Amino acid sequence: MDRLDAMRVFVASLDEGSLAGAGRRLGRSPAAVTRAIAFLERQVGVQLLHRSTRGLRLTDAGERYATACRRMLTDLEEADLSVAGEQAVPRGSLTITAPVMFGTHILRPIIGAFLKAHPDVQIRLLLLDQMINLIDEGVDVALRIAALPDSAMIALHVGDVRRVLCASPDYLAHKPPITAPADLSDHDCIAIAQLSPNEIWSFPPVPGQRMNRSVRMRPRLMVNADQAAVDAAVDGEGVLRIMSYKIDQHVREGRLVILLPEDELPPLPAHLVIPEGRLASAKVRAFVDFAAARLRSEFVKMGQP
Repeated sequence: MDRLDAMRVFVASLDEGSLAGAGRRLGRSPAAVTRAIAFLERQVGVQLLHRSTRGLRLTDAGERYATACRRMLTDLEEADLSVAGEQAVPRGSLTITAPVMFGTHILRPIIGAFLKAHPDVQIRLLLLDQMINLIDEGVDVALRIAALPDSAMIALHVGDVRRVLCASPDYLAHKPPITAPADLSDHDCIAIAQLSPNEIWSFPPVPGQRMNRSVRMRPRLMVNADQAAVDAAVDGEGVLRIMSYKIDQHVREGRLVILLPEDELPPLPAHLVIPEGRLASAKVRAFVDFAAARLRSEFVKMGQP
């Protein structure tokens, strides 16, 4: 059995979440998929997967081996496609990652339009709110919203994201007015991934001073998911601080009101990040060119600075 082929089966099993799913994706019988995994485990001399009726789980060794397999298969595909003339026509698989809500509401429709324009490209979209190692995970393009450290990766600026305060009109109608950050101490807040009974919100310093202003908030609701926090704010459960794109639709339709815009922290830059060398691929270049213009347009529609 070919070792590279067995690696492809192994990675497909992880992507599909089951040996049966890998078989359907690759057009192979369950027995053939099982033999490929067993062959690979014999080759490396360790167990890679725990298999049960509930699905697949990587062993510690399997975690490390999966990362190496993805990297190797991605490099091999890039080499094959380059020699075969992929530089002229975008084709092959493309792995993209983005934050969950941004990827769901903004990037995913752009990807759908790209796939229609390029029928020979397949996309694997990873929606994650934590940073991952792009090289280890075989990622071709990442949408990152943060100040980026210096690195050898290419970063293309596509917009800026405000960090805003918001609340529903119904909540504001029954609470004291908010005209300055200090007023917030008399209000309920919705905290994201915060388990403390108090939360400190920071604001830029007043003119002539250097120190940021701080307000101690009183969380009435603490959640670990952005969408739940947004829904709670819409339902009038308190004041929320969140990235502006996550509430843009609610603001435009009047369900939420942005508060104290003159006291916002500096916006965070949004970039398309591409690992060094990936931009030589036609499929990556085509996607970056296609997505960058559309992302910039989305940020303009959202009223970002």
